[in-house]
Amino acid sequence: MDAYLILANGEVHRGRSFGVEREVIAELVFNTSMTGYVEVLTDPSYAGQAVMMTYPLIGNYGVNHEDMESIRPYLSAFIVRELSRIPSGGRSENTLPNFMRRYEIPGISGIDTRYITRTLRDQGTMNCMITHRRYEGQELEDALERIRAYSVQGVVERPKGRLVEAAGLDSTR
Repeated sequence: MDAYLILANGEVHRGRSFGVEREVIAELVFNTSMTGYVEVLTDPSYAGQAVMMTYPLIGNYGVNHEDMESIRPYLSAFIVRELSRIPSGGRSENTLPNFMRRYEIPGISGIDTRYITRTLRDQGTMNCMITHRRYEGQELEDALERIRAYSVQGVVERPKGRLVEAAGLDSTR
C-alpha cells in the first residue's frame, strides 16, 4: 500500500507502507548505522521521533529479541530506503514488518533517505507525518500546520495499553 512522508517544509515523498497502517506525526531524525536497527528501534532515546535509517537496506538479518535495548520500541515511526521482508540472519526470530506490527509502529520504505538526510542537515530539525492519505491543496496546508505545531511530549511515561500487553508486562506495576 502507498504511504506518504510529509515534511514540515512542505515536501511530500511517496513510498510503501510496512508495520501498521496509521497516521503519525513525529520529530524526524536520522541514524547512519550500518547495522543495529533492532537496537535503534528499542532505544528509549528515540521516543516521540520518526527514525530514518540512511543505510540503504534494512531488515535483512531479521529481529532477535536479545538485541533489544529495552522491553519494547519507543520510536513513533521507522523510515527506510529498502526493506528486506525476508531475513537471512541465523539468529532471526521474527521479520522486521511483523515486529513493527506487533508494537503498532508505522513504517515507510522506498524513500530516498540520503536526500532527506541532506535536507535535514541543510534546513535543520523538522517534524514529519507518515500517512496513507494523499493530502492536496487546503488539506495539505492544514496537515502542515499540525506537523509544524507538533512537539515531543509525554515520552517518559510508563508503557500503557497494548504496548504493555505485547511486551508481556503486567500493567499494574
